Amino acid sequence: MCGRARCTLRADDVSRACHRSVAPTRTLHMDRYNPSYNVSPGSNLPVIRREDASDSEGYVLHCMKWGLIPSFTKKTEKPDHYKMFNARSESIEERASFRRLLPKSRCLVAVEGFYEWRKDGSRKQPYYIHLKDGRSLVFAALYDSWQNSEGETLYTFTIVTTSSSSALRWLHDRMPVILGDKDSIDTWLSSSDSSFKSVLKPYEESDLVWYPVTPAMGKPSFDGPECIKEIQVKSEGNTSISLFFSRKGAESEDTKPEKKTSFQEFVKTEHAKDESEGAKLEEGDNDLKSSGGSSYSQNAIKFPIKREYEAFSSDSKPLVANNDQMSANPAKKKEKVKTADDKQPTLFSYFGKR
Repeated sequence: MCGRARCTLRADDVSRACHRSVAPTRTLHMDRYNPSYNVSPGSNLPVIRREDASDSEGYVLHCMKWGLIPSFTKKTEKPDHYKMFNARSESIEERASFRRLLPKSRCLVAVEGFYEWRKDGSRKQPYYIHLKDGRSLVFAALYDSWQNSEGETLYTFTIVTTSSSSALRWLHDRMPVILGDKDSIDTWLSSSDSSFKSVLKPYEESDLVWYPVTPAMGKPSFDGPECIKEIQVKSEGNTSISLFFSRKGAESEDTKPEKKTSFQEFVKTEHAKDESEGAKLEEGDNDLKSSGGSSYSQNAIKFPIKREYEAFSSDSKPLVANNDQMSANPAKKKEKVKTADDKQPTLFSYFGKR
């Protein structure tokens, strides 16, 4: 698809871009041409076509309106230039509007570049596509003439499109048929047989480049060098949900080694402390031995540590045993055994004793 373009070329630039500067070329209606950075359907653009006479080798630089109006359109009908501003090369021989134009109404459109939009959800970002070395792009096109109810003859054209190249497929699935050299231009413009079909293919050369431009140029009224000024756009990955999960995954992966490392450091630190304390105790023992201290003084250092363990073990073991015994054999209340002489006292026996 091609619905916007930049064309600020002069008349001689168009002839040169189409390799027609040597051949005799006349101009027609070039006073209607208005150079613009933001050309849309309904605008007037210079077109190179063959002279009407079949025996003529000359060409015409003819200013026409972009957006085909077939000659069989009713004179009273209001022309709609957005209806046929592109013609699909795959079906160009099937539609009556285009099929009858193939023998003698093929033409060339030269521009400096064109625009295409990439859809990102509800948002559309335009890109400016052009040749790296600044050469003009030459498109394959078809033209027709139509006469309105007032008797005025209107010349219009449509740009032929094909499937997108492998390099541009990420941006859009269609692109204009670009004629990249003189041979392909001659084949499309001048061949009398069906060999013109060979040029209806994607442009796969690496000299076609692009960059993002301001979304403001989406309005046809927006014009000027600002249309082709490169801008910086946010990367898709910055707002994608896949990045959110990958970022969460990265955080969890980063957190785990930190915990493991901190625990190892803690163990190593405690182990180092124990070794240092043990070394101090050994140094204290060696100092006492070297100073000629008695065994009692040596035991005075070692005894409390050993005694604490023994006291703890001796105090805790019976407690555990008693607890186990109490839980296994719970204490029962001792009951008084009754005998035969034991009788329940009565009121008679009470007064009898008195």
